[in-house]
Amino acid sequence: MSSDIKINRGLKGIYFERSGISDIDGANGRLTYRGYQISDLAKNSSFEEVCYLLIYGNLPNHKELKSFQKKLILYRNLPKEIYKIIELTKNGHPMDVLRSCISALPSLIKLQSKYNKDFLLEDGIKLISQIPVIVAAHERIRNNLEAITPDQSLNHSANWLYMLNGEKPSKENEKLTDLDFMLHAEHGSNASSFAARVTIGTKAGLYDAFVTAISTLSGPAHGGAAEDVMTMIEEIGEPENVRNYIKAKRLNKEPITGFGHRVYRKEDPRAVFLKEGLKQLSIENNEPKWFKILENVVLEMKPYARHGLNVNVDFYSGAIYNLQKIPKDLYVPIFSIGRAPGWVAQCIEQFETNILIRPLTEYNGPKNRQFKEISER
Repeated sequence: MSSDIKINRGLKGIYFERSGISDIDGANGRLTYRGYQISDLAKNSSFEEVCYLLIYGNLPNHKELKSFQKKLILYRNLPKEIYKIIELTKNGHPMDVLRSCISALPSLIKLQSKYNKDFLLEDGIKLISQIPVIVAAHERIRNNLEAITPDQSLNHSANWLYMLNGEKPSKENEKLTDLDFMLHAEHGSNASSFAARVTIGTKAGLYDAFVTAISTLSGPAHGGAAEDVMTMIEEIGEPENVRNYIKAKRLNKEPITGFGHRVYRKEDPRAVFLKEGLKQLSIENNEPKWFKILENVVLEMKPYARHGLNVNVDFYSGAIYNLQKIPKDLYVPIFSIGRAPGWVAQCIEQFETNILIRPLTEYNGPKNRQFKEISER
């Protein structure tokens, strides 16, 4: 091995490109989308506005937002063959079903033979709209229920909950879901976004890139944190069990789910907003136990904050989904719904200044081996 070659495993600390989409200041716990602080967007904006911001680069005015919303509503209609695919694969994991449906869509709709930015952008809006329809339809069909027709009067987040449950959500529930999608919408060169850029870099289409991104997100090291947190909550059971649970985990040198992040050394700036949302939903549903358990976990983990073990965004999202009566295996597909505009933005950026992404590996295997005929081996 050459001594002058520095290996950055996992590409940690490597800058492969310049990007104007999001800026993550891990040392200070800050995140911006297109220059806007995530705190300002969380307090004042909506997921649909953030989708527009990430894709087009600016927040929309009233006319632009209305036009964008109309497109999202228009593209909620899926080819009938997709429902057949869902029926055939209904016993599969929701992420596998979602990936299969996204993979099939280009064969069922007319795609442009000459791809340009405008076509890519339009496909991106379609995918943002289509993913929640697919996830909701599968959840209904696998439970032997009819898939629900999208409601054109509802916004993106409310329609998702309506298609899932068959009931229009409360304003509080709708707002919390919208916030959750917004906070997950974009996060730099995370594994799934990087994978999508690698695919677009080969001049493949956006649907191909989304298949790659969904496949990457399905890995528990990337997308499984919210589900793991809910599993931890269930293991703890009661708020008074938290201290002994954390003590046992730390003695065994086992990680505490929902703490720590590859990028952030301080508290994930997205987590504070979901914490307040979970608190309000717990009150609304008259189920305070889950929130109290998480509060106690944070208290017990406070001594480790100076080592960078702070709450991340997924610490609260799993409990929110649980209070919304959403099955645990839908937590990662929900992540896909929120992250879709970020994938679109990353793919557009890659497309505009494309270069094939082709890193190197240093060979460290055997050398100068002599070939032997099969009879001599």
